[in-house]
Amino acid sequence: MRDWLAHRADATPEATALATAGVSYRELDERVETLAGQLAAEGVGVDDALAVCLETRVAFAELAHAAQRLGAVLVPLDPELTPSGVRDRLDRVDPAVVVCGSDTEATVLDAADEPVVSVDGSSRATPIETVSPEPFDLPEWEKNDPLIVMFTSGTTGEPKGVLLTLSNVLASAVASAFRLGLRPDDCWHVVLPMHHMGGLAPVYRSVLYGTAVSIQSTFEPEATLTAMRDAGATCVSLVPTMLGRLLDVGSIPDLRYVLLGGAPCPPELLERAHDRGVPVAPTYGMTEAASQIATARPEEARRHPGTVGNPLMFASVTVVDDAGAPCEPGEVGELLVSGPMVTVGYLEEDATEAAFTNGGIRTGDLGYRDDAGRLWIRGRADERIITGGETVDPTEIAAALSAHDGVGDAAVVGLEDDEWGETVAALVVTENEPPTTEELLEHCRSRLPKYKRPRTIAFAEEIPRTASGTVDRDAVRAAFD
Repeated sequence: MRDWLAHRADATPEATALATAGVSYRELDERVETLAGQLAAEGVGVDDALAVCLETRVAFAELAHAAQRLGAVLVPLDPELTPSGVRDRLDRVDPAVVVCGSDTEATVLDAADEPVVSVDGSSRATPIETVSPEPFDLPEWEKNDPLIVMFTSGTTGEPKGVLLTLSNVLASAVASAFRLGLRPDDCWHVVLPMHHMGGLAPVYRSVLYGTAVSIQSTFEPEATLTAMRDAGATCVSLVPTMLGRLLDVGSIPDLRYVLLGGAPCPPELLERAHDRGVPVAPTYGMTEAASQIATARPEEARRHPGTVGNPLMFASVTVVDDAGAPCEPGEVGELLVSGPMVTVGYLEEDATEAAFTNGGIRTGDLGYRDDAGRLWIRGRADERIITGGETVDPTEIAAALSAHDGVGDAAVVGLEDDEWGETVAALVVTENEPPTTEELLEHCRSRLPKYKRPRTIAFAEEIPRTASGTVDRDAVRAAFD
């Protein structure tokens, strides 16, 4: 099997590949061929790791395709990492070359012992444009060959290196297309970080589908709306905070769907989007499954607010209790996921052994399936708060707070307490007519039993989140120091 872009350029050479740049698949194929030759000249070959530390941009997409053409393994790195963070990840993958841009050059050069090339003009790193391409052998891809090493966000511990194969990414793309459908004129707008699967998956999927992508480096609500209209985007991946900001500033273009993930979607945001005619498709996914695991089509999300729908084709989701026994419909437990999109493991052998069971990979996420098989997410197992012997689900308290008209967003964590073990603390972002602490406490009294009510409430301009939209709980706890 040749690389996917080579097949696509043969199949539909004149179809648009990069809507933002007006580039056809024939032209993209030529650009990637040159880039692959330049990387080969720098020492990248079959089975080598190619580390890329860049923000979301067209050059990142081209590097992803060039790595596959060379038979190399793409290793995306967070451009916000410190030099020590970059060094840690490079030590774990031993790349042949590290690619940077003007914004990340100083950090990468501080961290890397390996050769460093830049996709921008540079005085210290080697500018890729000055490298003369060299011939390279075309690899024959097998379905279980590694394609990507993606590092988890590390909000619940040390970031792990997730190994995703060609088969994993292919199965995920096929399953997503079965759930959401395809049109020849589809254009997926990419504004999520490409060092996360939410931003990188459309790059691979568009080539498999023969559709276009439009790529925007930085999310700015008004600029994003303009970019989607200019590109003729028909779909976009967002986290809930992004969707809320787009709804705040203007009219969202006519889209087929907004794939919404990364964090639970507040019911009022979903209702607001539906009232505006925005086709939201809430999704549940994880890096270890190459993106989506379950997705609710917009009409289903409207009928059953809060669900992320049934598992995608080929994906199996089992809910188990603390003893590992399957739960009944409606009973909350940990989610186990299996299927061809699930990673073969982590770079770290001990992490792989701890994560996998006979039922699949342990996600650490809590949820339940209803009688129709729909999946409902209820937070993470390691986020549960134990206060006075009672177990508290932070998402339930956050949802209760967000039901107040003056609350725009909320995050709930447990704080250490000598008497109770933990106490419930809430960080709140206000809007409209901001409520007082006492008003919020009174609001909770009518909705939550005493042990679930926040004992501490603090206010912030925004909830700290990772680039993928997940609440950064360590940062939330720091707000109470």
